[in-house]
Amino acid sequence: MDTDVIVVGAGPVGLMLAGELRIGGADVIVLERRLTPTTESRASTLHARTMEILDSRDLLRSLGSPPHEPRGHFGGIPLDLTLPSRHPGQWKVPQTRTEQLLAQWASALGADVRRGWELTGLADDDGGVDVTADTPAGVRRLRARYLVACDGEDSTVRALTGARFPGRSAGRELLRADVGGVDIPNRRFERLERGLAIAARNSDGITRVMVHEFGRDIRTRAGAPDFAEIVDVWRRVTGEDLGGGLPLWVNSFGDANRQLDRYRQGRVLYAGDAAHQQMPIGGQALNLGLQDAVNLGWKLAATVRGWAPRGLLDSYHSERHAVGARVLANIRAQALLLLGGPEVAPVRALLRELIAHEATRAHLAGMISGLDIRY
Repeated sequence: MDTDVIVVGAGPVGLMLAGELRIGGADVIVLERRLTPTTESRASTLHARTMEILDSRDLLRSLGSPPHEPRGHFGGIPLDLTLPSRHPGQWKVPQTRTEQLLAQWASALGADVRRGWELTGLADDDGGVDVTADTPAGVRRLRARYLVACDGEDSTVRALTGARFPGRSAGRELLRADVGGVDIPNRRFERLERGLAIAARNSDGITRVMVHEFGRDIRTRAGAPDFAEIVDVWRRVTGEDLGGGLPLWVNSFGDANRQLDRYRQGRVLYAGDAAHQQMPIGGQALNLGLQDAVNLGWKLAATVRGWAPRGLLDSYHSERHAVGARVLANIRAQALLLLGGPEVAPVRALLRELIAHEATRAHLAGMISGLDIRY
């Protein structure tokens, strides 16, 4: 054995898992195909349950004082997320900062993070898992007791193992970009005649825009959309011109909704977007993945260290698959409320009335924040 556990993917989920494994005494190697950390902003919301987890690992001091917002949304309808917690509401932390924090923490604990290692082959047997990777120094092979895929919704591990990933392909799409040098009104989930528009300018003068045109067919893409496409759709929906702005980051995401049948297949396990694919509404995707990692970390460490009771590792699937299924269901509902056309207006009006009742508000807030999870 070269190590106890190989983690594929050095995003926030893989790094969180690596740190948790080291706390439990397991040796871990993290393989990441990218040579350097991502500079894309992506998810920027940490919810109460995740903040509690980071607090338990004494990581919040390093974050400083990130912006705190007690109010979130459900399908674009404002929702007070305040519930009993040391960290109620939601906290705005760029994913780049979360990843940096977790990388420093995992490395300080002894995790071996190897960048430029791209997984190309995988085989597991009764005794361990063998992997092959292309690296800057050529092809390398490693063997570990277990492997965990934390390599995102387009998981290479999932492709190599042929794991079943049932669910729904994307039928609607939201375009987004971070744009400098534009002066447009802030819009919070503004539903206009032709579509949905969102715009928020940060303290650095960068405006994040997101737009969906009702009834527009989703595009088949090999990469990110062109900024010109976002400019065109934004103009049709809002009547405003973004063309003079500087695109710093351009991205799109659809409402695909899929979940693995099993989070564990022999000595290969899955966490984060490798285990479930969902529209990143309200930051739930990142938080769901980080909480997967914390649930799995100590159980897998206990298993490789030899003190886990029978069935402990399998409880990762039974606990987190159920949580994932529930989150994916609420995200499907939110995607319909957000991206549906005029036909969803009556449902949105009814939900606004229901959210005014404290029991409904607390129920939805617990679901989104993760504070309602009980094992």
